[in-house]
Amino acid sequence: MITTLFAKTNSARVIGLSALALLIGGCNSGHQALDKTPELPPAPEISSGFRADMAPVHAQRHMAAAANPLATAAGQQMLRQGGSAIDAAIAMQAVLALVEPQASGIGGGAFIVYWDGKRVQAFDGRETAPSGANSRMFLGKDGQPIPFTDAQIGGRSVGVPGVLRALEMAHQQHGKLPWRDLFQPAIELAREGFPVSRRLHTQIAADKFIATSPQMAKYFLTEQGQPLPVGTLLKNPELAQTLDAIATQGADAFYQGAVAQAMVDQVRSHANPGTLSLADISRYRAKEREPVCGDYKQWQVCGMPPPSSGGVAVLQTLGILDALQSKSPALDLAALAPVPSTTGARLEPSVKAVHLISEAERLAYADRALYLADSDYVPVNVKGLTDKAYLQARASLVSEQSMGRAQAGTPAGMNLALAPDRSPLRISTSQIAAVDDQGGAISMTTSVEAAFGSHVMTNGFILNNQLTDFSFVPEENGKPVANRIEPGKRPRSSMAPTLVFDRKSGELVATVGSPGGSQIIEYVNKAVIGLVDWKLDPQQAISLPNFGSRNVGTEVEAGLVSPALIQQLKDRGHDVSVIDMTSGTQIIARDKNGWAAGADPRREGTALGD
Repeated sequence: MITTLFAKTNSARVIGLSALALLIGGCNSGHQALDKTPELPPAPEISSGFRADMAPVHAQRHMAAAANPLATAAGQQMLRQGGSAIDAAIAMQAVLALVEPQASGIGGGAFIVYWDGKRVQAFDGRETAPSGANSRMFLGKDGQPIPFTDAQIGGRSVGVPGVLRALEMAHQQHGKLPWRDLFQPAIELAREGFPVSRRLHTQIAADKFIATSPQMAKYFLTEQGQPLPVGTLLKNPELAQTLDAIATQGADAFYQGAVAQAMVDQVRSHANPGTLSLADISRYRAKEREPVCGDYKQWQVCGMPPPSSGGVAVLQTLGILDALQSKSPALDLAALAPVPSTTGARLEPSVKAVHLISEAERLAYADRALYLADSDYVPVNVKGLTDKAYLQARASLVSEQSMGRAQAGTPAGMNLALAPDRSPLRISTSQIAAVDDQGGAISMTTSVEAAFGSHVMTNGFILNNQLTDFSFVPEENGKPVANRIEPGKRPRSSMAPTLVFDRKSGELVATVGSPGGSQIIEYVNKAVIGLVDWKLDPQQAISLPNFGSRNVGTEVEAGLVSPALIQQLKDRGHDVSVIDMTSGTQIIARDKNGWAAGADPRREGTALGD
């Protein structure tokens, strides 16, 4: 069925798409609406239900995984043509811009961690603040932070998009297929139409701000102002035209000329205007940065450096856990494997494992709030934050009872007087993973920030609201917040695209990543530990209930953990929040026959390989 998606004839393509809509949408008619419109918050992204019957996908040569089956199929198509992992990622991102516009797209940014078979590279496509931005732009006349939606909706929150420049940079180094070919699946789908999935319908129905945007309302709502029904064939000729220009002219078609001018016009003319300019857009540059890598037992884990906090926080969490396990065999996570569950998930983590991981995460999130920001603007002592002796000292703070709220530590060489970022923790993004025939691999996390970004739409795509990832409060008690807004600066992110290697052989073990805003770090930690400590297959590691701490209590996933686990955590002093934790994790891991992959049952993602 999926092989018909990009057939040469339009009829075959539409038939394949319609069949896929039945598979992922669960509807009986191309225009059948859901029985009840869910009453859900406009952001963050929400679960599409839990697909408990998912199993790992196996392949010998190559694998692609993305948050929507149409995107995954586009990635597989490139890999079958001999394309590299970056070729597959570009094709998948282009399709995601069309079929999952609430999460990512060409109007947003991305972080890429890439393995070419010899070395790990990090490509930074994070958005930048316009030259007209200032540190007090999200404060009201009373000097207090304005409500989040007042900041999010409109041009004020829009940063200069970076994803296309990052993809272009990586493709110039590692692309095997012509740039123009990589956009053809998305262009064809945009012209011919794709079926609205149940997830997209649910996101539209949950968002009260779509109706206030003329472009979005025209595109996402019926003439009666209702969310497009599941299975509706949705066409986007404007995006097809934009992608066609990018395919034939390169990323310059986005950063110069009519597309750039349209972005500026929409941002500046909005009722909540921003300062984005043509100069801001044209001078945007992606950056290749040194990845952050660290040891965990017999593995090496590599991730994204600042302005992402994800790579450092994951390494800190694993380093603290490594120190704890080295100190006492009774704390060995390998011996604390998940147990069978009576809930919606097949397995449930043990209380001791949840306790140890959550406590380690508290310490990492405390450091994150104080120290991590764009290292081009604020000195970030990555070496000190991930130093083994420092993490051993942090581990000594973990006991049998929860520490509650952790305080930031003081790594060696840290001389800055900073105030912590007390911004509310956002939850939103999309994850792409691929391994190719040449031994290359990619983990790429891509985002427009909150669901549907700024709600500013132009040329068929949605612009990000990434400036709200900065601290709204620039200083406290005379001390600056590291993640304060400054012109040209990149907001701190939690995105944590991750690669895991066997430290002895140097062989790639897995590519891991997830959306989920500030919870991404929790999701990636769980996935890595599930793979390497608990020897779960990729699907089991993803489907395991989410849990952890962002240093504001301990979170466990609603509906997937038992009352007994919750009570046992409370007995250890944890302030437990039972909440929806809508990860979108993708994992591709090496197995004895090649590769095994999993996709998150909380969304509509898939993995495909040969």
